[in-house]
Amino acid sequence: MLTADQYPLLKPVVALVGPTAVGKSAVGLRLAQALETEVLAADSRQVYRGMDIGTDKPCSEELLTVPHRLIDLVDPDQPFNVSLYRRHAESEIARLHRQGKLPLVVGGTGLYIRALLRGLCEGPPADWTMRVRLEKEARAQGAESLHRKLADVDPAAAARLHPHDHVKIIRALEVYARTGRALSGIHGAHRFAESPYASVTIGLLRERAELYRRIEERIDGMLARGLREETQRLLDRGYGPHLSAMRGVGYKQMAGYLLGQYDYDEAVRRLKRDTRRFAKRQLTWFRAESDVHWVTIAPEETAEQVTARVAALVHDFLSRLVGGRAPARSQTDLSSIGAGAR
Repeated sequence: MLTADQYPLLKPVVALVGPTAVGKSAVGLRLAQALETEVLAADSRQVYRGMDIGTDKPCSEELLTVPHRLIDLVDPDQPFNVSLYRRHAESEIARLHRQGKLPLVVGGTGLYIRALLRGLCEGPPADWTMRVRLEKEARAQGAESLHRKLADVDPAAAARLHPHDHVKIIRALEVYARTGRALSGIHGAHRFAESPYASVTIGLLRERAELYRRIEERIDGMLARGLREETQRLLDRGYGPHLSAMRGVGYKQMAGYLLGQYDYDEAVRRLKRDTRRFAKRQLTWFRAESDVHWVTIAPEETAEQVTARVAALVHDFLSRLVGGRAPARSQTDLSSIGAGAR
């Protein structure tokens, strides 16, 4: 392990990533205990207050066991973006380094992790007038209208984004309108090449059938704990489905049911389908990252056993760091993992 005075100098960071329901939280909790550190969440939904069940935030017992940071940062109707996340995360990382602790970032929001570990490609500031206008256009003409508009000015971004991903599509249109440059081109020129930290990224994987089984179990558990009631409370507080926070998987489907768009069984069906699709998109993102050390979890493995394997990779990273050598890189074939989501 590093000595306390080496942390601020070498700036090590460990990131634990993977798709939803793969087991990141359980492994991250145990790893943080073993490292005597804290968990820094990298989840674009857990930043919202009052959205607990649908984002699978740590329970009170887990929070007492290991401090979790970067959750409950804003209300659901407050704007939040990757730049704000990076700012909060950098502050927490600096604090942990001063305390001689190893920052452990755990989450599935790939853009947050990429921006934190490899730098952020800053675009122009938000144009809220334009965003409101584009939101109205999407509601009036259909979600695909904005996607077609983006395809005309930035085909690469349009090919990468789902037609219903309003937030990212609107941002890409906004950047083009403000700069005259395609967002995909700006990102390509930046290449996210900054490396403010000495980091290692460890990804957790499961076979597709096992991951989907765990997704089903997770959703059943969320429903049993009161996801429907939590969504109703949010709606009652004025947090409507137009908000970015309410368009996340879980709240979007439950809000549709509660607003009378379809029945409960259809809401559950959509929720499970969309969560599988979400997991597939997460895997596609992390598959494109070149520096992930992958750990494939067998169905019979316990969280403790997986944590031991991950801890060995962390130990190897720290040993190489102290020795002045970059951590070895490895990548596995992910072509059969998470494919064919329905």
